[in-house]
Amino acid sequence: MKKIFCALAAAALLVGCGGGAPKAEPALNLMKVEDFTATVDGKPVSLYTLTNGTITMQVTNFGGRVVSLWTPDRDGNMEDIVLGYDKLERYVNNTGERFLGAPVGRVGNRIDEGKFTLDGVDYQVPQNSNGHALHGGNKGIDMVVWDVEHVSDNAISLRLVSPDGADGFPGNLDISMTYTLTPENEFEVTYHAKTDKKTIVNLSHHSFFNLKGEGNGPITDHVLTINADHITPTDAELIPTGELMAVEGTPFDFRQPHAIGERIGEKHEQLINGGGYDQNWVFAREDNGQIMTLASVYEPTTGRCMDIATDQVAMQFYSGNFFDGTYNGKYGKPIKYRESLALETQKHPDAINHESFPSIVLNPDEVYTHVCIYKFYTK
Repeated sequence: MKKIFCALAAAALLVGCGGGAPKAEPALNLMKVEDFTATVDGKPVSLYTLTNGTITMQVTNFGGRVVSLWTPDRDGNMEDIVLGYDKLERYVNNTGERFLGAPVGRVGNRIDEGKFTLDGVDYQVPQNSNGHALHGGNKGIDMVVWDVEHVSDNAISLRLVSPDGADGFPGNLDISMTYTLTPENEFEVTYHAKTDKKTIVNLSHHSFFNLKGEGNGPITDHVLTINADHITPTDAELIPTGELMAVEGTPFDFRQPHAIGERIGEKHEQLINGGGYDQNWVFAREDNGQIMTLASVYEPTTGRCMDIATDQVAMQFYSGNFFDGTYNGKYGKPIKYRESLALETQKHPDAINHESFPSIVLNPDEVYTHVCIYKFYTK
């Protein structure tokens, strides 16, 4: 896929990490460390501020969540382009949308009725979404405190050991996750995981983006490109049928750029099932496991662009269909219908129950790896 590289306006920032008050240009309304400093489940929680000199990001180790992400527009004006909350208690008490800015798993996306079988053993995990398992169940990896392994100016490494039986999943799963702001203005997410017992793993990252800035209007005018020939169609409860559906001639064909709102109202069964876009695109990959740029988003009024590169085979695109403005984000603005989007690199939903889908089984002698890179620039 052709990539457009544009110069970014530099923002001179001096920031500190968790426990120290960050110093920044007045334009950045950074969240306060003291509003994220607490003990949760007996473990310390704080807020960590990272920068590469152009982009600034804040992360809390409660759930390993991205709280804010500041990037410049084509004129150098900074905006926070991810949804989040201004206080830790809103994440802990699950006020509003649970998954803002979080890694999700052990198994991201859905498992039909929360049931699967491994080596003849039947497992039941929580049915926390319309009778099905979603993003790991009741607690997952997003509602627990991660250990902070290392922090630098532009990166943070976190670790979580999810115990055998957590949310019903087998095996002690040891997850390492690193967030890095690279010199190339990328937000890079890397995962590594090991288990001591055969299990299933399909991690993803669930930031909700609005390239205009949080609360600054709909994302339906964002222009999206996805290098995918197929989606995995679902039933009315968003469980995959096990088939692949060609995107050609449908509102799901983003192989050429289209505004998100251009075809979202068409009377297509899959759009009706999802209430808009909430499907898994299967990438038209030319290799096996290499990191490739496979999707991009462009916001015309600000000029902000975001490329998505990954080593994964698929990506869930969600167009914010279930937000309704009943609760506010960090800056007191309501989180409204279709005012954010999620682009979650992954393997296919409910893969454990479909032999034709890529395997999400992890054995004790294997290492799970996953890289997702969001690259920011303007045009």
